[in-house]
Amino acid sequence: MGVVRGLEAQEFSDIHNAEGSFTHMTDAPWTGDASSLVEAFRSGDRSPIEEMEATLAAADATRLNCFSHLDPEMAIAKAAKADTSKPFGGVPLGVKELDHYVGWPATQASLLFAEEVATDTSLNVDRTEKLGGAVPFGLTTASEFGGLNVSNTRLNGVTGNAWKPEMTPGGSSGGSASAVAAGICPLASGGDGGGSIRIPAGFCGLPGLKTTAGRIPRGPNASVHPMTVVNGVLARSVRDLARHLDVASGYDPVDPYSLPRRDGWEANLGSYGDSLRGRRAVISPDLGVATVNPEVTRRVRDAGEALAADAGLVLVDVPVELPGLGLEWAMGNLCHLRHELGDDWRDKLQQLTPAMAFGLEMADSAMNLDTMGAAEAARTRANATLAELFAQVDFIISATNPDTAFPAHLEVNTRVAGTKVDLGNNGALTIPYNIVGNPAISIPVEQLNGLPVGMQVASRHHSEELLLDLAALAEAQCPWPLVAPNIS
Repeated sequence: MGVVRGLEAQEFSDIHNAEGSFTHMTDAPWTGDASSLVEAFRSGDRSPIEEMEATLAAADATRLNCFSHLDPEMAIAKAAKADTSKPFGGVPLGVKELDHYVGWPATQASLLFAEEVATDTSLNVDRTEKLGGAVPFGLTTASEFGGLNVSNTRLNGVTGNAWKPEMTPGGSSGGSASAVAAGICPLASGGDGGGSIRIPAGFCGLPGLKTTAGRIPRGPNASVHPMTVVNGVLARSVRDLARHLDVASGYDPVDPYSLPRRDGWEANLGSYGDSLRGRRAVISPDLGVATVNPEVTRRVRDAGEALAADAGLVLVDVPVELPGLGLEWAMGNLCHLRHELGDDWRDKLQQLTPAMAFGLEMADSAMNLDTMGAAEAARTRANATLAELFAQVDFIISATNPDTAFPAHLEVNTRVAGTKVDLGNNGALTIPYNIVGNPAISIPVEQLNGLPVGMQVASRHHSEELLLDLAALAEAQCPWPLVAPNIS
């Protein structure tokens, strides 16, 4: 399990790109992971300015519509001063447009806030830049207010998937996932309030970690309730995810629920092999709540059994029936939007995407003391259900998404060739871990019809190191393409 960590930068890239599909040309962005790019900077094989110029050119030329704002002048100036001794020193960083970066647009991906400008920088991004040394260069597209697991908005249009541009990258961190998978930048910020890192990671063939709630602090000025959102990144490798935790995790007073700092995430990657052996896992592709494509089910079950064998896990058969929590999750988040829009919110509905407008009207008519109580009761039941499961097993293995990516232009409850695309079903596998706060990671497994499939592994609170080790083992045994094939 220490194989990945021990590889030299170019060896790591060569293993992942064994078919020779990608090369590191000085006029094209780096297609390895962020950690190997830093090594290239330190060895003199690449320069931060050279990399930033290539990144900006690719971001400007892409047809994926995965960027909503670029700042070439600032990015080049900061790249020229990059400190490559830092963990991500000189690495171009895409910033999810729902995050804030001072002086950049703060639109929340909505026409309603198209003219807003950020007066502060999100703590996750600030730490990744200042402590990590990454260089922000632009904003990646997202869903409006982070409310949907697709990245379509009236402000920016439709974002495409790097594997097939006509398919969705998911959401809400869809632009970040697409940019990273497309080989434009090796790192981009993300947030996960109902699957918004794991869903696009699964659709775009990337590893995606949702940490325990509070691991990476939120803020400044982030709302506390309903405590479902965590911050993170979209990256190409497990070691990049671990390195980001070293940079961005740890308590900050702006987030009263943030957790104390723990060091050594990357240094200890691969060191938990002995502690994995003998742990118990259950494979439940649908978690007893989602409708999953049978071919996705087969791939997840095969990959889960292989991972269990490699890690020495004991597979057990326990019933898994997680409650459906999509409505409770949506209502809790829409309360904040309703307050933010003010008393004249009905006059603003036409500027919202249809799904967000519908949801806001529904929440306004349905949300009262009784429904609020019912939502909290459902959350309590979900916590009890997962607590009981994790008393019996250490890991729950499922699909990340019920199917592969669907056409990018679709919204809620539309149909493709007679099959309904239900975005509630699409989030059914990820939302429970946001409601209760457990960590979960999406791991790329065998593709289906040329599109990525993700396998989700969840564990008890505060067990991210075990999830990272399992993902690193899967990565070493069955390396995934670091970028999408046939990118242009």
